[in-house]
Amino acid sequence: MKMKLFAAAVAALAAGGAYAQSSVTLYGVVDAGVEYANHQPGVTGSHDVVRLTSGNMSGSRWGLRGVEDLGGGLKGVFVLESGFNLDTGTSGQGGRLFGRQAFVGLQSQYGTLSLGRHQTPFYDFGLAFDPMAISTNYSITAQDAGFSSRADNSIKYTGTFGGLTGSLLYSTGANTVGTANAFQGVSGEIPGNYHTGREYSASLIYNGGPFSIGAIFDETNLGAPVAGTGTNPNAKVQRASVAGTYAFGPAKVFAGYRYAHALSGAILPGGVTTNNGTITNATVSNLYWLGAGYQLTPALSLTGAAYYQDFRNSGADPWSFVVSTDYAFSKRTDAYFNVSYTKNKDGSNLGVSSGQTGNQGGSGFGTTQGSYNQFGAVVGVRHKF
Repeated sequence: MKMKLFAAAVAALAAGGAYAQSSVTLYGVVDAGVEYANHQPGVTGSHDVVRLTSGNMSGSRWGLRGVEDLGGGLKGVFVLESGFNLDTGTSGQGGRLFGRQAFVGLQSQYGTLSLGRHQTPFYDFGLAFDPMAISTNYSITAQDAGFSSRADNSIKYTGTFGGLTGSLLYSTGANTVGTANAFQGVSGEIPGNYHTGREYSASLIYNGGPFSIGAIFDETNLGAPVAGTGTNPNAKVQRASVAGTYAFGPAKVFAGYRYAHALSGAILPGGVTTNNGTITNATVSNLYWLGAGYQLTPALSLTGAAYYQDFRNSGADPWSFVVSTDYAFSKRTDAYFNVSYTKNKDGSNLGVSSGQTGNQGGSGFGTTQGSYNQFGAVVGVRHKF
């Protein structure tokens, strides 16, 4: 009798434990290369540079990902992800400990709802539709850092139903590091001024076999400074984009369009307009891109992309071109050789590299001298664990 009671107790404990199964995964990416780039800004004499760079194809990072089965199809989830610069050993994303992502939430068959610091739906959209998958350097992020944006103090929902994936994000203060400027917002969560620093975004992506198509809208209140008036709490940037891909055999083609509008004193990086010798910033731009990827062998792949940004009422409309070659030694380790070229005019100063500074990553604007074209090439190795 006692043995039967003991066996029943063990079975009950085992059944209870089944509802509390949990796991924590340590993961990361280590990526570094050697880059050459010409026409560096603010340098006298030679304008070429050879440098060691971190996170060229993927931002170097380490992270912890956890999940607990709560029963009934419900799970508890969390992610803590820290970006770092491999060449210097310093933290990325403005020196944050977990600057890439830091959130906790619940997951079910109806989707995932989480709270914390997230990569925005625009980041996810870029991963899906940029031919370079928003590589830290040499990708669409040089033209618009919004494609690598993250949001503090945010609530994010993502759900997939058949081939349709929807994503929603709301932030009460999208950035809490740094001061208000064209690239970063103020902290937000200001009593009596709830919209300063606020961000909201929504996207839909449909995957139907060989093709996918998506659309997204985002509005970020920057609280950007306005000359002579201090900070305008209504300064904001609106972005909208549509894009698609089509795969056939070993090839995949990409195409997309992004509209951006800066309002109430906000500015768009890189858009300069000259009027009677006075330089002002453009407030509307249209960004177009085309690209293709081809899997030559199971180990060797090629990617090519072209990006063009048209700033309204401005002739400073830059082009950027990228060609990438990647060879996979294994599922975890690969080597790459990438080249990029930017074509500038009328004061445009778009460079090939986007970098990892700031809340939204870096912007390629200002990384070459005005109206100078820039060429860059990088060779490196990446390991995933």
